[in-house]
Amino acid sequence: MSFDESSVLEVVEKVTRSVVNINTVRLLHDFYYQVVPVQGMGSGVIIDPKGYIITNHHVIEGAEKIDATLASGEVIHGKLVGTCASDDISVIKVNEENLPTAELGDSDELRVGQTVFAIGNPFGLAGGPTVTKGVISAVKRSIRSERGLIENLVQTDASINPGNSGGPLVDIHGRVVAINTAIVPFAQGIGFAIPVNSVKRCSTEIIMHGRVMRPWLGVSGLSLTPEIASYYNLPVEKGVLITEVMSDSPAEKAEMERGDIIIGFGDKALNNIEELVREIQKRKIGEKARVLLLRDREKWIADVTLEKTP
Repeated sequence: MSFDESSVLEVVEKVTRSVVNINTVRLLHDFYYQVVPVQGMGSGVIIDPKGYIITNHHVIEGAEKIDATLASGEVIHGKLVGTCASDDISVIKVNEENLPTAELGDSDELRVGQTVFAIGNPFGLAGGPTVTKGVISAVKRSIRSERGLIENLVQTDASINPGNSGGPLVDIHGRVVAINTAIVPFAQGIGFAIPVNSVKRCSTEIIMHGRVMRPWLGVSGLSLTPEIASYYNLPVEKGVLITEVMSDSPAEKAEMERGDIIIGFGDKALNNIEELVREIQKRKIGEKARVLLLRDREKWIADVTLEKTP
């Protein structure tokens, strides 16, 4: 793909004005149980001129103090608004308005091989944020880090170091398509980022409610494959095998059981657990849904009422 480099450079320069350095202070106890302040840092991106900033949850987790250094060098005290830990996203608010903001794109339109730029401000140094270039290597990646399983990630070969965590991954038009997250230490030439559509959902709910308000079914499950179906002698090779039903959950109230296989949700057939999660997240708290199950090789319907995630 060819493009005008000068115009792209202008776009990237504009985006960097909305990228900030996040500096945190945590209070930890040393060997003698004395309180010791420990500094941390990362990056963030301004998404609203009223002072709302997106960063990674792991960047500000446990912080007693949060400061944001703008691209201009100005330092502003920030306050945590809310967190979506499952997506490693947090929203910070600073008491200053008319800030330069980044344009948010549409991560559902991302294509493998697409050119992207990872922008971060790890040290808040003179000269402003840093920029690295790469391509989209893969989409819909799921990885397990020390913080647990994180799903639906964008993979890129653009360099993302820990100080760039929380900064934006942008396309050649300057639109933020993902938020960088350095959650895989020692990875060589591999970076991961949270797709911006997930960020939009998280940040909108956090700004409106102070927390993520997501519907909840209350099951843990396993995506079926031909190999799993053959090993356990199951009647289908696609769907979600329920491995646990949470106590007092909508699933338990609808009499769903461990060992049931979910093959449909609403009017959509399901192939895997990722599709189940997406179908649940499309709905509202309190909304009713019909779940199509296989139990003892017989089809069975459970009518559930989704509740707020506890």
